[in-house]
Amino acid sequence: MTSITRNLPWFIVDLGTAVIGEKCYSSLVENLDVGDAECLKYSLSKGLGLGIVVGGSIMKVPQLLLILSAQSARGLSFSAHALETLSYAITTAYSYRNNFPFSTYGENLFLMIQNTLITLLIIYFPSTTLRKTQDSTGKLILTSLAAAVSGAVLYLMPTETLAFLQLGTLPLSLFSKVPQIAQNARAKSTGQLSAFAVISQIVGCLARLFTTATEVGDPIVSAGFALALLLNSVLGMQMWMYWGKDGKDTYSKTAIGAVSEKEKEDWAPERRGRVDVVVTPKSSPVPRHTASPSGRKWSRKID
Repeated sequence: MTSITRNLPWFIVDLGTAVIGEKCYSSLVENLDVGDAECLKYSLSKGLGLGIVVGGSIMKVPQLLLILSAQSARGLSFSAHALETLSYAITTAYSYRNNFPFSTYGENLFLMIQNTLITLLIIYFPSTTLRKTQDSTGKLILTSLAAAVSGAVLYLMPTETLAFLQLGTLPLSLFSKVPQIAQNARAKSTGQLSAFAVISQIVGCLARLFTTATEVGDPIVSAGFALALLLNSVLGMQMWMYWGKDGKDTYSKTAIGAVSEKEKEDWAPERRGRVDVVVTPKSSPVPRHTASPSGRKWSRKID
């Protein structure tokens, strides 16, 4: 059997060496040494890492499609996605600057890009119809500029400062998930939140804990994935609890003519400085008999 594994085509040899290294390729593939625990563990970590990177490149695509198909971002928290995007950006910059293998952080790059698009869609499809289109357009431009500037700053930032920011991703992860969790609990619904994205993040965090411990050994990065696993598990529990429940049901149970305090607050800026003019509908004139110009009454002559 080893006579076959030692004479594989060059492109398979190059690919295997690039993924698991020359030493482990020689041990596991060419010599078929399945008892090499260290190389087995390393190869498993590499395989999981590459799988996570590929999965991360499409993880938020169902969420994007949900928003576009519904033309609504109802149930999605803007602050949660903005903070989560910043956390992904910091982790990507920190890992890249420390020359970590791409298989240990690549999904953060793809998730950052997808999350940026979701955040822009949340602005483009505001949750309240009382917001003006021009306001959304202005916020889209400002958010896009802020994302570009943040990326440039993280790329040029010193490594020591990035390490401090990476440590800051722990509370950032907490604050990024808490608004979404609170919004789900308040609405008793997860709205347009994608179950595929939540489940994928739970599985990805579990695998990332293993790959980080095996290949990187950075306790800051490991702590971040552990906290993300906990918070994503809470979101997964909410998906299970509120499955099939729609936040629109709350509005259907509201009495006709009843106005909530939130709606009053939203309407207040719109009505400030405006005078309402009530025009009564024109009623048709009541037909009546009028006297003739001569003032005489006509009567029928009976012979």
